[in-house]
Amino acid sequence: MRRRAKAPVAPLPQRDGIDPVRLRLPDDPGGAWATVREYLVDRYGVAVGAGRVEEMLGEGRFVGVDGPAAGGDPYTAGRYLWFHRDFPVEERVPFPVGVVHRDERIVVADKPHFLATMPRGRHVTETALARLRRELGLPSLQPAHRLDRLTAGLVLCVVRPEDRGAYQTLFRDRLVRKEYEAVAPYDPAVGLPVTVRSRIEKERGVMAAREVPGEPNSESRIALVERRGRLGRYRLVPETGRTHQLRVHMNALGLPILHDPIYPVVRADGPEDFRRPLQLLARTLEFTDPFTGVERRFESRSALSGLG
Repeated sequence: MRRRAKAPVAPLPQRDGIDPVRLRLPDDPGGAWATVREYLVDRYGVAVGAGRVEEMLGEGRFVGVDGPAAGGDPYTAGRYLWFHRDFPVEERVPFPVGVVHRDERIVVADKPHFLATMPRGRHVTETALARLRRELGLPSLQPAHRLDRLTAGLVLCVVRPEDRGAYQTLFRDRLVRKEYEAVAPYDPAVGLPVTVRSRIEKERGVMAAREVPGEPNSESRIALVERRGRLGRYRLVPETGRTHQLRVHMNALGLPILHDPIYPVVRADGPEDFRRPLQLLARTLEFTDPFTGVERRFESRSALSGLG
């Protein structure tokens, strides 16, 4: 079986910290597309409209290794094109991304609430990755894992693409110890500390994950650190990494995390209320560096506001 040749280097630079989209024209045994225009309209016309595809071609937005592609160029399977999508209009998240550590291999970022880790859906330029690439001048920076958009705290990013797999493997193999902090109601009837194990499932397109009967696939250790009136500060240690796991487990205990817009009730979609961030913080990361063998421990400099 012949291996596909490595894609050439993109002729377009990043824009606002975002890589251009790379497109390889597929095989066309039936001769469906005579020109580049016909293929692009067929592929993107439904999403953005045939007129917008024509405008982008006219503006020279589709670029190959030898320069901008013309709509009338003959269709050539295997040809590479690059282009930048039209970025959505995004509300500015009014909090900075902190950096608690930086060296030649990694950047440990202190992500604020409301900022997505990396581009996805309607969050593109207003993401921690795009900001860090721009602010640090590190165009190849990539996250080794993902932190939920509404959760603040530590995100490990990798400077060089060739190192990313080694750090991602640490997370995949559960070799990174993560500790979170949360503010939630205090209930003396809930016996703590406790280890919560359950089966969590998350359906695509559904906001809330849910616990279902079956073999547990999630585990969290939860302890009360401090009580102030009706609220408590909790230490949360996830042993697994299911979507919304800590939020689901706290809610199942009857201790929903303060200002959670999904648990126990999904709030109606609307403008962000930056005054009411989810009171969940990824406080620490600990791991053995896969290249040096050195034990690394990093701690967030952020603080939750829920206890005043």
